[in-house]
Amino acid sequence: MVGEEAGTRTPDLGSYVGSLANAVYKGITQVMAPYDLSPVDVQMMMMCRDMGECTATQIAQMLPVDASRVSRLVTDLVEKGLIRRRRLRRDRRVVMLRLTPDGQKLITEAAEELDVYYAKLTTGLTKREFRSFASAAQKITANFEGM
Repeated sequence: MVGEEAGTRTPDLGSYVGSLANAVYKGITQVMAPYDLSPVDVQMMMMCRDMGECTATQIAQMLPVDASRVSRLVTDLVEKGLIRRRRLRRDRRVVMLRLTPDGQKLITEAAEELDVYYAKLTTGLTKREFRSFASAAQKITANFEGM
């Protein structure tokens, strides 16, 4: 295995990941510009969509940003009318986040445009190659989480 064999040099994972992240990030930025959304805004909205409701803490645990930045981003999306906050009755300290109808509509449209962009990025990859890539990415992430 890479990184386990004696005398072998581990590939420069940072360069590969950095180049890929740059391509994805810049593309999302361009695709989302007409919606006035950043890539992190999109990720947050998709998390809210996928989870139904979530907390800022859950978002902060899954995104590469700190809790204070998540708080500012949530406030911005609330001001844009895309996310709403709801305090739990049983514990007023907990604030749940949910997409508004406008937010649901926007993220559905945006996700369709992102699908087109992702299809362009993965042109030439077979399903098997993409599954191998996804598997490798999941294993690397699991290794990180296990450290």
